[in-house]
Order: sequence, then structure tokens, then C-alpha cells
Amino acid sequence: MDEIDSHAQGDTRRDFLKKTSLFTALSLTPVTILKAADQKVDERFAELFEKIPLNFTVNNKAYQLNVEPRVTLLDLLREELHLTGTKKGCDHGQCGACTVHVDGKRVNSCLSLAVMNEGRNITTIEGLAKGDELHPMQRAFIKHDGFQCGYCTPGQIMSAVACIREGHANSKEEIREYMSGNICRCGAYPHIVEAIQEVKEKGGTI
Repeated sequence: MDEIDSHAQGDTRRDFLKKTSLFTALSLTPVTILKAADQKVDERFAELFEKIPLNFTVNNKAYQLNVEPRVTLLDLLREELHLTGTKKGCDHGQCGACTVHVDGKRVNSCLSLAVMNEGRNITTIEGLAKGDELHPMQRAFIKHDGFQCGYCTPGQIMSAVACIREGHANSKEEIREYMSGNICRCGAYPHIVEAIQEVKEKGGTI
């Protein structure tokens, strides 16, 4: 009956369980625990225990954050750090739109939990250019029209830079193979390959 009355006052089952759990844990009186719940003290306790410290560097800027264990690197970059150049496409690691560099290696950020990147150096598309000076790969994509709608372009560029770094840009066939994890629904693949080839042949700093 008490639980029914509780729901009638607007409490959810989750709220009821949280209140009773906190009461048990702290051995407080019912009056005290209800006052604490009204002031959302339980939410503050939950935040303290549910979030994990994370220290890492993104685009040469150090961050000290507290994040939930379930948050992906992609969501942290977009929702918390507001680096929205990294795109959310399939959210299953199949399209490559969310590609970033972690310690210089390309990673699908939708498949990486943020807390797994403690102490690591992250580079997103926003971190490639040096001020107003575009990265050689960015310039090549513009020159060769390596994009149409542009949605996949950040991930394509990040993978293209990594493709050269990895030594997998020695032929058109090899480029296609090692860029196959990045999908372009507009079909700009030939132009993307040309852009990568040009940067590779010119020995651009990547």
C-alpha cells in the first residue's frame, strides 16, 4: 500500500528503490532519507560512485573528466567535448564515419569505451589542421573533390592519413583494401583514392 501511495505521488519504481537503498546503506530515518531524496542527494551519491576519472589528451589539450563506464569515446567527444566533426553513422563500427586517431592509430570511436583511453592521446578531424593551415590530406580531398555530402569525409580523411602512416598506400588496389572500412554512400571512392595517392607521392607531412 505504501508503495502504491508512493507511485501516486509521482515516484517511479526506480526512485522508490533508490530511496530505500540509500536508507539501508546510511541507516538514516525515513524522514531524513525522504528529505535527502527530495534534495536529490541520492543523485549526487550515485554520480560519485557511478562515474570514473578519465585523464587524456584530445587535440593536444589535456582533459580531466569523470565519465560513466558505458559512455563511448564517440559520445564523449561529441556530447561532452563538443567536437562534432567526428560523425556518428552506424554506431556499430561498420561505416568508419567515427574514425579518430588514438596514439597515432586509427580507431572506430563508437566501439571504444571512453574509460579505455586513460592517458592516451586522441586526435580528431578538428586536430589535423594547424590553425588556418589545412592538413595536406584535407587540401587533397578538396582538390580532387573527394566528398559530396561530406558526412563521411572526416572519417575518410582520418583513415586516409593513417593509411599512409601504416605504409598501405603503395597502389590504388592497396589503398582501396585498407580504406574499405570507410563507407561513402555518395560513391566518391575514385576521388578519395586520387587524393591519398597525391599526398603519398608528394611525401606530405602526416
